[in-house]
This record gives sequence, structure tokens and C-alpha cells, in this order.
Amino acid sequence: MSHSYQYHGFDIAVAVETDFSWKGGRGVSPSVGYVAIVTISRTGTAVAVFSPLRFGESQGKPFISEIDALMSGYSAGRRVVDDLLTS
Repeated sequence: MSHSYQYHGFDIAVAVETDFSWKGGRGVSPSVGYVAIVTISRTGTAVAVFSPLRFGESQGKPFISEIDALMSGYSAGRRVVDDLLTS
């Protein structure tokens, strides 16, 4: 699943990937989760402002659903634009 958004002159592309690697704890079988891969570029350019960013929930855990990963990736991308790329 992926989606692109425009925000303050930047394109925020969010792709959701399945993460099979996370283990909930000792003796617990691995669970499936989702991570958001966020790429930020200026609108109309193909070159990213910096390398794609990989986001999960807190403590290194993946998101429980694809939609959570997608929306959280978009929110994180907006914060990056607000905090680092706009004045």
C-alpha cells in the first residue's frame, strides 16, 4: 500500500511494508506488523530531500495495521516538513 500527499510545497510519499521480523518477547512467536517508509521531496522534483525514513510505533514495534502505518507515516512526514524544511 502506498500513497502520496502534497504538503507545503513538498511531496510526502508513504509506502507501507510488512514486517515479519518483530518478536513480542521470549517464548512468543513472531508477529506480523507494518512499517511506514516515508520519502519527502520538493513538489515537481524526483530527488528526495534526504534518504527514505522508516517509521514504526514506539519501542521499535511495527504498527498493527496498514492504515495505522500509512496515517502515522503521513503525520511523521508533515512533522519533518514543519520542523526541518519550512520556516
